[in-house]
Amino acid sequence: MATRTTLLGVLAFGFLCFICLPAEAALKKYQFDVKVSNVSRLCHAKQMVTVNGGFPGPTIYAREGDRVQINVTNYAQYNLSIHWHGLKQYRNGWADGPAYITQCPIQTGNSYVYDFNVTGQRGTLWWHAHILWLRATVYGAIVIMPQQGTPFPFPQPDREEVLVLGEWWNADVEQVEKQGNALGLPPNMSDAHTINGKPGPLFPCSEKHTFAMEVEKGKTYLLRIINAALNDELFFALANHTFTVVEIDAVYTKPFTTDAILIAPGQTTNVLVRTNQVPGRYFMAARAFMDAPISVDNKTAAAIFQYKGIPETVIPKLPTLPAQNDSDFALSYNSKLKSLNTPKYPANVPLNVDRHLLLTVGLGINPCPTCLNGTRLTASLNNISFIMPETALLQSHYFNIKGVYTPDFPDKPPTPFNFTGAPLTANLRTNVGTRISKIAFNSTVEIVVQDTNLLSVESHPFHLHGYNFFVVGTGIGNFDPKKDPAKYNLNDPIERNTVGVPTGGWTAIRFRADNPGVWFFHCHLELHTGWGLKTAFLVEDGPGSDHNVLPPPKDLPTC
Repeated sequence: MATRTTLLGVLAFGFLCFICLPAEAALKKYQFDVKVSNVSRLCHAKQMVTVNGGFPGPTIYAREGDRVQINVTNYAQYNLSIHWHGLKQYRNGWADGPAYITQCPIQTGNSYVYDFNVTGQRGTLWWHAHILWLRATVYGAIVIMPQQGTPFPFPQPDREEVLVLGEWWNADVEQVEKQGNALGLPPNMSDAHTINGKPGPLFPCSEKHTFAMEVEKGKTYLLRIINAALNDELFFALANHTFTVVEIDAVYTKPFTTDAILIAPGQTTNVLVRTNQVPGRYFMAARAFMDAPISVDNKTAAAIFQYKGIPETVIPKLPTLPAQNDSDFALSYNSKLKSLNTPKYPANVPLNVDRHLLLTVGLGINPCPTCLNGTRLTASLNNISFIMPETALLQSHYFNIKGVYTPDFPDKPPTPFNFTGAPLTANLRTNVGTRISKIAFNSTVEIVVQDTNLLSVESHPFHLHGYNFFVVGTGIGNFDPKKDPAKYNLNDPIERNTVGVPTGGWTAIRFRADNPGVWFFHCHLELHTGWGLKTAFLVEDGPGSDHNVLPPPKDLPTC
């Protein structure tokens, strides 16, 4: 098994040195060719959709304040769009990317330029396809360096590495999804987890498919970790070493030390690692977290953290990961995440709330005459299973196209019940429709997302496009609007773009609606998104043209 100093790490370090030179805000241009490539893993070769032939795709490097233009040319057989996950895209939803929400997909043979500014953000984000299950193979990292002359608010690393966690199916992923839909059941789970596209030596035929990074003793390394998996929250650890968490979702945190991290689909985490152990070869490992009675891919992906000069004949040591159902670790880890909240990086938490929403998560079974089982699994928010429109919501809003959506998504569930009590199988009048919520510009919003025991409780990572939010509270059981707000952290709550709602519990988030447009809000488990666990917020234009949605680009795809 060949271990080496990875090209990605060298490039990242080279880029880190490059930004030390004086420079103004720049225009960064990238070309993304979406095409079918031959890829082999786990003794299986297949054709799959990639960007520029890579799995993962290329890393986008930029600096806070830069303008970025990415020309996406679609040579694949699927129409698709790409989402720049975590970038706020102020007034510029046209560059956000979710198909049929802010744009129509890029049709086969066509191109579209995503043109956006990186404003007020620095850190690790990522990009991925945002239609069907194509993000299983179409994804990559975004690394945003601080403005020129601005140091990290933590010890300067000697080198950094991007680690993208993902999943691998031996079969064609789109066919796996179609088969599940035809049966009305969950599609087959993945065959392996991956680290930078490689499952590691614990899987067959993986001698050439193991990611390795070479390190030197006495150095500090910054690991930029991304969970690009479709459906699995993951534990991640490095044998004999500890992590110091310094950033999540491109927001600096109060540093804390941990033996492992928990990272949900859509989330990013930056950690510092000090190479202070006996020189050797150590495994980095990722494995699923699931504390509900639901099957997941529980196989462990591994990569090698190798000290310089150690022969490859030395067998690496595996880390001790938390148990698959370790709820205590999950709750404890998330409770340690706090905003840095300094004068330079303040936590501007809304203290007064103009709009309160309670959104209940529900799983259900609806009739399906075309399904082999006669029924289909569905998912809903406030008993509404979202139907994707045939015209993009932002386009219909901007051009005043009628009949695409209704702005009547309810602020609370229609039928109160003991949300996390005994398992329930009733759908409680689940409806389907393209119903979204209209929000006044610059209003302050609190959303409480409440898990329920409709069919089963489960953890759900929710992502809000166009915004960061503050996670002001979380708990197990039913949210109590009279007692729980008194326990909120309004001083230094973590700020992020994707948050896990705990199994059988609730999470409260707050944000100021100062970014006009139509913004997707959905579970980042691709399985649940496809079943309808999603909605959108239409944030109205504000006073003056500088608070309105920007005009669309001329090459905006049409449906």
